[in-house]
Formats: sequence, structure tokens, C-alpha cells
Amino acid sequence: MTGSEAAPSFRLAYVPGVTPAKWVRIWNERLPEVPLSLVPVAAAEASGLLRGGGADAGFLRLPTDRTDLSAIPLYTETTVVVVPKDHVVAAVDEVTAAELADEIVLHPLDDTLAWERPPGRPANERPATTADAVELVAAGVGLLVVPQSLARLYHRKDLTYRPLSDVPESRVALSWREDRTTEWVEDFIGIVRGRTINSSRGRPTPPQPKRKRPDTGDARRTPTAGKPTGTSAGKSAGKSAGKKPRGGSGGGGAKGGGRGKPRRRGR
Repeated sequence: MTGSEAAPSFRLAYVPGVTPAKWVRIWNERLPEVPLSLVPVAAAEASGLLRGGGADAGFLRLPTDRTDLSAIPLYTETTVVVVPKDHVVAAVDEVTAAELADEIVLHPLDDTLAWERPPGRPANERPATTADAVELVAAGVGLLVVPQSLARLYHRKDLTYRPLSDVPESRVALSWREDRTTEWVEDFIGIVRGRTINSSRGRPTPPQPKRKRPDTGDARRTPTAGKPTGTSAGKSAGKSAGKKPRGGSGGGGAKGGGRGKPRRRGR
């Protein structure tokens, strides 16, 4: 390798809220010779990054533009509403979208939820990012609805969140370009799906040479028809040797050799 050549690496993109640390650790254990580099990307830009070759695979949020991309949905996140700690919503365990009807609910431009109509009343302007929206919630401007992982990512001591029902949920998926399903991509898919290193989609184990059966000589040869061989021949010989002929000392097999009345000797 020359000094101008870069070492081969696997580039993994991930959107805010996704924590790939567990899968990265397993990759480093199984493929220490292939460095894995992390590529943070905004949710709205993840699909374009993969299509443009900026990463070999990536964690993104569905729904998104999946043109020329393969995707494996991994899990669905709970949707929550972020509120100040002294807000009335903080006093309940869960809230419905209808209960936010009179609240101003911020809808940032990088929102990842597929709304037909966001809950609550819209603000005068849409914040540019979710991080900006969190700051506005802290300032008492309105509330914010996001996937739970984003509420944790942008956590502040003066804010809290509660599960929100009857609203869309965010799905996280592993995605990659359809025409770039490389061996490394297959390896990472196996890691994310929990396959062991010896599974069918993992790296194959080199085939072991077949062991030759030891030559057992005549013991395993097919006996010739009509001829006793081996143990059966010995048993037959033993039985013949132990039997006495029925025809007396002559041992002949003719009919005259049978038993008859003894002859009288002449005087």
C-alpha cells in the first residue's frame, strides 16, 4: 500500500437519536482489520448521503425517500411531547393528541414524523431544527412532539416529556444502496440482526477435508454368493466338528449304512 492510498474502512451513517455503539463494538470484535468510521447526518439528508456514496450503510428514519435504497426496519419509537416541568401535562403519565388542541405545538423543519395534520395550534414560524425547537419550549413559546430518543438527546433539566397517543410514530431502519450490497454490508446486516459469527450469513468457515475411512481389509468386502466368510464360516466348521455321524464308524451316507439287526456268529 502506498502512502497516498487510504486504508479500507466501513462508513456507517446515523441520524440524531440513533445510538450505534453496541453494533460498532461487535463489528470491532469480529472485523478488527476493517476500521468502522461513523458519519453523523441530519435525518432529511440521510437518504441522499447513501445514494451519493457518502456512506456504505446508515441508520435513518422512516418514512424517507428510499429511491434506489434497500432498508430493513429495526424498531419503532414511542412519540412523546416535550414540555416545561411546571406544565400541566407534566402531572399526567400519558396524553392524547386531542388534549393538546389548545396548545401551541412547534413543528420544526427537520421533523421526522409523517403528519397529516400536527396536533395543537401552529406557531407563527417553524423552527429550523429540533434543537432550536427545544430551546423555544424552554422559553415557554410552545410544546414539541418528537420521537423519544430525540427528547433524550436534547434533554434539559428544566424540561420533561410524556408519551403521546393517537399520533404517528418514527421507525428506525438500516439502509444501503441496492447496487452496493457488499460483503461488508452483509456482515453489518448480520450484526444488527443478531446473527452469530458462525451463522449462515456470517463469514464462512473454511471447508474441512473429508476424513478417509480406514481400510479394514477383507472384513468389509462383500461376500461371494454361496461362500461363508468370516465368523459365520468358523461357526459352521465348529458345529460340523462336534457332531457324530449317524451311520456308525463307517460314516457313509449310503442307505445300507443304516441301523439293522446284528448278525449271529456261526458256531
